Amino acid sequence: MRNLVLGAVLVGLVVLAALLSFAWTPFDPVKVDATHRLLGFTGSHWFGTDKFGRDLLSQLMVGARTTLYVGVVAVGIAAVIGTPLGILAGMSPRWLGEFVMRVNDLVLAFPALLLAIMFGAVFGADTLTAMVAIGIATIPSFARIARSGTLQVMSTEFVLAARAGGRSRLNIALRHVLPNISGLLIVQASVSFAIAVLAEAALSFLGFGTRPPTPSWGRMLQESQELLTVQPRLALVPGIAIAVAVLGFNLLGDGLRDRLDPRLAARV
Repeated sequence: MRNLVLGAVLVGLVVLAALLSFAWTPFDPVKVDATHRLLGFTGSHWFGTDKFGRDLLSQLMVGARTTLYVGVVAVGIAAVIGTPLGILAGMSPRWLGEFVMRVNDLVLAFPALLLAIMFGAVFGADTLTAMVAIGIATIPSFARIARSGTLQVMSTEFVLAARAGGRSRLNIALRHVLPNISGLLIVQASVSFAIAVLAEAALSFLGFGTRPPTPSWGRMLQESQELLTVQPRLALVPGIAIAVAVLGFNLLGDGLRDRLDPRLAARV
C-alpha cells in the first residue's frame, strides 16, 4: 500500500506539471534571453536558466508533457498489439502459439533504443518515430504477460464450462480471459511507462527524439554536457525529473501488483 501511495504521488506531480503547462508556465520555455543566461536559483527563476537564458522550470513543465505523451502512445501501441497476440498464443493450438511467441522473441531481440535509432535513420528523427519504435519494442512484454495469464485462465473450471457450453473462442477471450488478466496488463503498462520515459529521454539525448525547440528532458541533459563541471545544476534538474518519473511509475507498478494479486494482498 505504501508503494502504491508514494508512486501515485510522484506520478501525480509529473502529470500535474504537464497539465499545468497547457495553461501556464512561469516564462516562455523556448524564448532565448541572453541577458539572463546561466542564472542560479532566484525568486523569479526557481530552478535558474540555461545557457540560452531559458527558464528551466518552464522547460521541465513542458518537457513533462512531451514525456507523458510519448509514454501514453508507446504503451498504447504495445498494449493494443501485444495483448491480442498473447491471448491468441495462449488460446491457439500449441504449434501456432509457439510460432507467435518465436516471432515475439525475434522482436524482443531488438532493444528499444537500437530500434528507434534505426527508425530515425530511415524515417527521420522526431517524436512520432520515437513513439512507434518504443511501442514496437514493448510489444513482446505485453504478449508474454498476456499469454502467461491466458494459459492460467484457460485451465480454470469456468472456462472449461464455457467451452462445454459451446462458447466461441472470441466470446471466451472477451468475457473470461481479458477481464481476468487485466490486472497483469495494468501492472505491465505502469512498468512499461517507466521504460518509455527512460527511452524517450535517451533518444532525445542522442538527438533521435523530440526535435527542438520543443522542450525535452533528454535534450536538456544533452545541452548541459559542455557546462557540467561549472554548472552541474543544468544536468541535475532534468536528471532528478527523470528519476522522479521513473521511480514513480515503478513504485506504482509494484503497488498495483500487490493490490491486484490476491495472494500478495493477503500478506500485506
